[in-house]
Amino acid sequence: MALTEEEQAELNSELAKVEDEIQTLSQVLAAKEKQVAEIKRKLGITPLNEFKQNLSKGWHEVTTSTAYKKTSETLSQVGQKATTAFSSVGSAIGRKLEDVRLQSFSNSFGNTPTFKSFEEKVETIKTKMNRTPSTGDTEEVSESTPDGKPVVEQPEGMCPPDQKPH
Repeated sequence: MALTEEEQAELNSELAKVEDEIQTLSQVLAAKEKQVAEIKRKLGITPLNEFKQNLSKGWHEVTTSTAYKKTSETLSQVGQKATTAFSSVGSAIGRKLEDVRLQSFSNSFGNTPTFKSFEEKVETIKTKMNRTPSTGDTEEVSESTPDGKPVVEQPEGMCPPDQKPH
């Protein structure tokens, strides 16, 4: 598109004017930024404090958003289901390992003569321990005094040395 000399001069003039305005606005903006920095310094507002405030504000906006709430609820439900599933799997594995351990123990030791002999002895002891005096089973009665000294039978007519005859 061809411009006349007059149109080119007019556009060059307008271009120079806009560039001057931009430069003036840049200088005004720099002065205002300097003024803001001075006011913040006087108020004790540091760049770190500003960053913390911006971060807090942004986090608050995120956590109050509908998308965040829906995502949080979904993740919570998924977590609960995963916990239940892992717990069930863990219990099942634990039961299976216990079964395997018991089978292994039974197969390894349960059929050996030593184990059977040991098992019989334990059963015998258990049976003896569970007997009550009312069954009349008094195989052995300890012949001792309450203080643990053995009872010594004396021939008739003889008194023990610590007792006097009647």
